Formats: sequence, C-alpha cells, structure tokens
Amino acid sequence: MADFGGHDLEGFRAEVKDWLEANFPKSLAHDAAAQLAKLQARPESEDALKWRRALGAKGWGTPTWPAKYGGGGLSREQARVLAEEMGKIGARNPIGGMGVSMFGPTLLEYGSEELKHEHFPGIVSGDVWWCQGYSEPGAGSDLASLQTRAEDKGDHFLVNGSKIWTSGAQYADRCYCLVRTDTSKKHEGISFLLIDMKAPGVEVRPILLINGTSPFCETFFTDVKVPKSQLFGPLNGGWTIAKRLLQHERDGIGASLGAGNIGGAVSVPTVIEAAKANVGLDDSGRLADPDLRRRITEHLMENRAFQLTVRRQQDDARAGNGPSNLAAAMKYAGAKIAQERNELVLEGLGHQGLGWSGEGFSEGELAAVRSMLRSKANSIEGGSSEINLNVVSKRVLGLPDPKS
Repeated sequence: MADFGGHDLEGFRAEVKDWLEANFPKSLAHDAAAQLAKLQARPESEDALKWRRALGAKGWGTPTWPAKYGGGGLSREQARVLAEEMGKIGARNPIGGMGVSMFGPTLLEYGSEELKHEHFPGIVSGDVWWCQGYSEPGAGSDLASLQTRAEDKGDHFLVNGSKIWTSGAQYADRCYCLVRTDTSKKHEGISFLLIDMKAPGVEVRPILLINGTSPFCETFFTDVKVPKSQLFGPLNGGWTIAKRLLQHERDGIGASLGAGNIGGAVSVPTVIEAAKANVGLDDSGRLADPDLRRRITEHLMENRAFQLTVRRQQDDARAGNGPSNLAAAMKYAGAKIAQERNELVLEGLGHQGLGWSGEGFSEGELAAVRSMLRSKANSIEGGSSEINLNVVSKRVLGLPDPKS
C-alpha cells in the first residue's frame, strides 16, 4: 500500500474504494441484520469466508494495529476513511470478538515479542476465537479471590478449577485465563495464562438464559497442561494485566450498549418505530401518549450525549495510552441506557411486546422481547454496575474508601 502519511487522504480514499470494489461480496451489502447472520454463521458461507480472509490479509480488520503484527498500520484519519467507505457500501467488519476488543490491545501493551508473533496472526485474520476465563462460582465481584490453580510442573503448568459466565467458550479456540499460582497471597498470587480450549481436560457447558440463548458457559479445567511459554506477563503478576484488560472490556461494552448493539441477527424496532406503530399519533403528528413521549425524548437526549462522550473518550484514548478508569463510568452509563431503551421499546409495542412465539408476532417484535430479557445482564457483565461505581468513586473521583 502506498504511504500516504496522513497527507493524501483522498488518494487513500480512492485506494480503499478500488479495493472494496474488488474484494467485498455484493451479497453481503446493506442488510445489516442479514449480513451479521451470515458473518456469524458457522460454518461460514462462501462469501462471508472470502470477505473475512480478504480483510484479514489486508490488515484492515484491525486497521490501526501495527503492520508488523498483521494489522493495517493505518493512522486514525485513514481508519476513519476506511470506515466511511465501508459504510457507504454497507460492509461490516467481520473480524472482532474478544481477541480484537480485549485481549489484542492488552497483548500489544504487555506481551512479549514471542507471544505477539504467535497469537496476532490468528486474531487479525479472525481464524482464532478467544474467550475470557475470569469469573468463578466463588469469585465474581471479588475477582481476586479466584481459586483456579496452576501448579508448576517443570516445563508446564497443570491447571485445575472452573470458570463461569465464560462468553462464547463453546466456540472459542483459546482462553486468556486468570489462575492462582501462589496461595499465600491474594492479588500478588495471580498469573495470566493462555490456554488451548481444545486441550485434554477442558470441558464447556453452555448456560441457558431467560431469553432462550446460551452466550455464557461454565468452563471446567481438569489436569490441563499449559506450556510455560503461554504465561502472559510475569509469574504472579497477572493482576495488573487483568485490570488493564478490564478497562478495554468496559470501554468496548459501554460503547456498544449505548449504540444499541443487542448481538442479534434480527433487527429490533427502534423506540420511535415501536411507539409510532402501536401508540399512534395525535392531530399534531406527535405521539398520542404525552408521558411516553416525554420519557422517549429524555432517553434520546441522554443517549445522544452518551454517544458524543464515547466519541470524545475514544479520541482521547487513541491520542494517549488507551482507555482509562473512566471506562467504568461509560460501562455503567451504557448499561443503564441499553436497559432503558429495551424497556421503552416493549412499552411502545404494547401487547405486541408480550410475545415469545407464534404467528401473531413479527420477527422484530419477538426479537425485542428477547433483547429486553438479555439486557438484564448488561448491568452485571463486564463488571457489575455497583463495581463500576466503586471504580469511579475511588479511582476517578478519589473519594475515600468508606471501609477505612
């Protein structure tokens, strides 16, 4: 690719247009819900696989990551041009997940060159899916009390224990996992291991949620051998890395929740669409229910302010050293906004928002019900709202710990 150095963005834009014209399958264009379903299907369709491999080989699935690790090596301005041109033709980026949003940025910052060159090819191509081994049945809000053990066996660690709420574990190839390597200390006895999910002794059990899906799992480790080469960071030094990764997680989750990302392949009606279709309009063309109209207006104003704040925070993060503890505030706000949106959609749908199945409901109406039920976890996953408020209190505002 030509080196535009940020000075010839229009030349870069022309290159992007030509490349997209040659590589993006037209069958995947514009219909966001249908395209998402095709991109997430396993096995992938022929066109979805072609698109992912082309984007991954170009490095544009992770556009601003260093080219030496397989990323695009683009500037922020060039990445924005790429996003604009993909948006114009209705192209989605199929390369993502926890490897891109959480583990990858942390690997860039803390990983050895050996681990970077080993794991980045699978991440930037989308060939390797990652999951997160953090929470345990007895270690949720107090994550540092985790008990999954990794015993030193010379050339490898032997891992025994279990994790819970492991998102996407049933599909994952690898797991970045917190384990206890020193039982005499709490935070200082935790290490960060990279575990092969196909290794003998790994068992995954999906958890059925109230909305009928199983995005989370129980994960069990029984005498799982992990090579010493897969220790990420120093021995007993995993807690620092874990906290940094959580900042990336909260940053990503908060932004996606506020944007209305429900993780489904069927489009859910917007708040306004639901209310107009079922509540109706008055003689002035306004929603006939003034109280609902007021609450929807307040919600849209709050969400707009949130989106602008997310954009500013992301610009600050790119210009500095990545997300900060303010990500906890954004995660809290994003979860609150997402739950409010889902509740307002169902209220707007009226009795059409009470369906679970049957011919009397559209796919969008049924998806809205499941989205509302799924959103109940938004204030728990990625750090509960209570934990995030504590982070804001202590690490952002500098308030004293009430326990001291």
